[in-house]
Amino acid sequence: MTESVEDPTGPAGATGPGTEPAPDPGGSYPAARLRLLQDGTPTGPDRRAALARLTDDWLAGLLARHATAAGLTGTALVAVGGYGRGELSPRSDLDLVLLHDGRAEAGALATLADHLWYPVWDLGLALDHSVRTPAQARKAAREDLKVQLGLLDARHLAGDPDLTAAVRTAAYADWRESAPKRLPELHDLCQERAARQGELQYLLEPDLKEARGGLRDATALRAVAASWLADAPRGGLEAARARLLDARDALHLTTGRATDRLSLQEQDQVATALGMLDADALLRQTYESARTVSYAADVTWREVGRVLRARSVKPTLRGLLHGRTAGKGERSPLAEGVVELDGEAVLARTARPERDPVLVLRAAAAAAQAGLPLATHSIRRCATAGRPLPVPWPAEAREQLVTLLGAGPHTVPVWEALEAEGIITKLLPDWERVRCRPQRNPVHTWTVDRHLVETAVRAAALTRRVHRPDLLLIAALLHDIGKGWPGDHSVAGETIARDVAARLGFGARDTTVIATLVRHHLLLVETATRRDLDDPATVGAVAEAVGSTRTLELLHALTEADALATGPAAWSAWRGGLVADLVKRVAARLAGEPDTEARGAGEPTAEQERLAIEARRTGGPVLALHARAEPPTDAGTGPQNPEPAQEPVGVELLIAVPAHRAPGRRPSDSPAGAPPRGVLPAAAGVLALHRLTVRAADLLLLDPLDEGPVLVLSWRVAAEYGSLPQADRLRADLLRALDGTLDIPARLAERERAYARRSRAVLAPPPRVTVATGSSDTATVIEVRAQDAHGLLHRIGRALEAAGVAVRSAHISTLGANAVDAFYVTGQDGAPLTDAAAHEVAAAVESALG
Repeated sequence: MTESVEDPTGPAGATGPGTEPAPDPGGSYPAARLRLLQDGTPTGPDRRAALARLTDDWLAGLLARHATAAGLTGTALVAVGGYGRGELSPRSDLDLVLLHDGRAEAGALATLADHLWYPVWDLGLALDHSVRTPAQARKAAREDLKVQLGLLDARHLAGDPDLTAAVRTAAYADWRESAPKRLPELHDLCQERAARQGELQYLLEPDLKEARGGLRDATALRAVAASWLADAPRGGLEAARARLLDARDALHLTTGRATDRLSLQEQDQVATALGMLDADALLRQTYESARTVSYAADVTWREVGRVLRARSVKPTLRGLLHGRTAGKGERSPLAEGVVELDGEAVLARTARPERDPVLVLRAAAAAAQAGLPLATHSIRRCATAGRPLPVPWPAEAREQLVTLLGAGPHTVPVWEALEAEGIITKLLPDWERVRCRPQRNPVHTWTVDRHLVETAVRAAALTRRVHRPDLLLIAALLHDIGKGWPGDHSVAGETIARDVAARLGFGARDTTVIATLVRHHLLLVETATRRDLDDPATVGAVAEAVGSTRTLELLHALTEADALATGPAAWSAWRGGLVADLVKRVAARLAGEPDTEARGAGEPTAEQERLAIEARRTGGPVLALHARAEPPTDAGTGPQNPEPAQEPVGVELLIAVPAHRAPGRRPSDSPAGAPPRGVLPAAAGVLALHRLTVRAADLLLLDPLDEGPVLVLSWRVAAEYGSLPQADRLRADLLRALDGTLDIPARLAERERAYARRSRAVLAPPPRVTVATGSSDTATVIEVRAQDAHGLLHRIGRALEAAGVAVRSAHISTLGANAVDAFYVTGQDGAPLTDAAAHEVAAAVESALG
């Protein structure tokens, strides 16, 4: 409560007007209060309630004595704020209102107030006080939000109960009437306070009351609930609030001061007072409580925004309403079993989490990629009804996790929502040891778990620099996972990372790469800043530890992402330059190694040859759909990989098209030995129109009958949502595309406009197109790394066509939300491009995708 102008006694600490107040006859209160605080029992909520009752009796006695002595009637003493809730910490303020019916003389009221306030000040207790009629209290509440919030907790102490009842009734009625206007104002106050105080769950010296996720936010949630417009998630909220109050009680008793800041030098004593092992245990519990409050606040304020929007009220909650343009109640598909509804990602009506263990990850990935919050009720439905994922995970689950991690900053709120509902530790049991774990290093901005997620966010911006963005993102998520165990966290983390990678379904080679990245995630920055880079032994030691240029490339990106996610002091242009220099030297040392990870075209399968023959004989195109087993995800997979196939996933679509079916062209239009031009963009465009996501693809040129080339495209596809289209429909549209009667660019542009209306907000790094020099003696290799999107492969194919090159073969990979594609191209003479021409083609493709 703020002080009122109607209070004739002046501010706290004043000597008071006129005569001094009479000595307090209830002198037993200080001794009783001291005994209560020194007694080991009760503790926690019981002690706070007992202290409130003791104070109630003392203050009620003061009012009764002095009001009777003065002959005053029509007065009431009311507790508001925290005292009104009956939650008195040892050094809490007393928030009091002396109500009167307006009939008493001002002097008599002032004297009565003196007899109430001065004993409180004499005990050294802070006091927030006012003297008002019910009408004045109502008017003050309408003018001051903080006064109004305090009156919501008004509790009668002594005097005329009708006065208190009148104030409480009016306060609640006014609050509910003014809520559409006042709640945005309250949200702004919470946001401004959070900007000043920071997030409690990440601060080494948190303010238990004012920081985001602290006691002020918990009180704000009570006010929202009192408005009847929305309510906070109840799971664990009261327990979290009680733990924060317990920590504040112990802090008050330990310091003897009315402080809410849990400073470093006092944390051990506070932990001991609460019976905890150490200060880290105290901080971890405090962080967990703050995280519960913060999550409840996020969900509640989002619900407030939705309710206000549904009421056609134009609120001013900055950042609360997401600016979505979809109409109220309109469902827009995001992924299989996931739709957008009222600015949230929710489960579709047909979704069945009890039959679809990947659904929760698919929903999370779709929400993050669309920049939407994931609805709480959808997460809880998955948590309660969903089946556990098999171990190792199916390929789709692994891809959805990578997609979630690759969404950039939008990953964080979705991940936090999953974690708040217990999903993350179910998916990744090793996460429990790092959850809310503090880092007592001022360089670190975050707790261990949030740092891991932030590193993945930073790594998502670097995915265009690496050949395997999926391995980078998973390594980013796991690089400090060993901090939950004793000893060197890099050593412990290597073992854990191997187990987690195997759990996720990565093959042996990829698992080794992930484990290597985790084991050596500090190697580059420590070597670059502490060793002589001109010493060959330095470079040799790093080269030996890393083992390959591809792993070095990943480690370089992980090093930068880790440092950027640590805090502003952990990375600089100087450190970045030293690391880059070291990477250059190590790459030169490793340049002579055989590139065992390079992917070639491979030998055609019997089914591919059969389709090529049929396409040549019938004039094609010929399509075949097959259920397909998932090959290991290691780079370099193919027929030569000896590892056994995993569970069946998705569908393999084979398309064989003879040269003469190229759109509007004759076989002579293509160079000798090159595939028919136009087929790749046509086929990719048809798949995009049918909402088929290409997870992997290979393009081979076969001539099984020596009668001219046949292009065989092998696609691993999945429906974006809904069921797969029939092969006949795909073939019909492909024929139309090849004949030029299906305007694919126009249809895709229409589709993109529809998607644009959803205001998707994923912040993906820009596409990167490079020339992989030295990768082939017979063709030029153009590498494309971009965010997977509708019609991406179609646009790449059109750009290559426009550049006048022939695509001899292609190898397409979709890793989460990242497309990593390699195109082997030649000029019209069938020879590799010159360096200048190759870079012109790369620039043209990059421009077409920008």
